[in-house]
Amino acid sequence: MIEPQYRGDKVFYPVMEHFYTLQGEGNYTGQAAYFIRLAGCDVGCSWCDVKESWAVAKDQYIDVDLLLHEVEASATKIVVITGGEPAMYHLGPLTESLKKLDVKIHIETSGAYPISGNLDWICVSPKRFKTPLLESIHLADELKMIVVNRQDLIWAEELSLECKEGCLLLLQPEWDRAEKVYPMIIQFIKEHPIWRLSLQLHKFLNIP
Repeated sequence: MIEPQYRGDKVFYPVMEHFYTLQGEGNYTGQAAYFIRLAGCDVGCSWCDVKESWAVAKDQYIDVDLLLHEVEASATKIVVITGGEPAMYHLGPLTESLKKLDVKIHIETSGAYPISGNLDWICVSPKRFKTPLLESIHLADELKMIVVNRQDLIWAEELSLECKEGCLLLLQPEWDRAEKVYPMIIQFIKEHPIWRLSLQLHKFLNIP
C-alpha cells in the first residue's frame, strides 16, 4: 500500500482530475457527486477509458486541503474516490479529512488491493487483468461486473457467492461492445433476477 506524501503538516495525493458531476453508474446513478480520480493503476484493462490515469507524475500531487476546499464549495453530499486504482493508496488520511465535511465517501475499485480508509460505500468492479482479493469482495456493498462476453457472466456468478448478504449485484456492458452483449445480459438477468443492469448514464449524457 502506497502512503501519501507528507510535506510538513500537509498531506498530498496524486490526483489526475477532480470534478463535480452526476454519478453515472451503479446504485447511486443520477445523484450529484464530487469525484476524486487518483492517478496510478497497474490493473491494465485493455478497454479502460481513462488510460491517462495509469501513470503518476510528480506535478499531480495535490494538497488534501485544496481538495477539501473544492469539495466543500460544491456543496456535495457524496464524494467518490476512483482512479486509476485508488486502493493502491493508504486512504486513511484523505477519508478522515473528508469526513470533517459531513459527506458520504464512496470508493470504486477493482478489488486488487486491500481497501483502506473510512468509507460509506464500497463498489468493487473486478477485472480479469489483475485478480481481485477475496477480502475486497467480502467488503463490497456493490459488485459491478463489466461484461465483455459470456465467460464474464460465469465469473460474475462465482464471485457473487463470496459477497456479503445484501450486496448489490450489477452487470454492466463494456461500452464498446454494449450492443452485442445487451441481449446476453438481459437474458441472464431474467434467469437470475438477483442481478440488475447497470448502464453508464454519463456517457449517454456526455458529461464527466
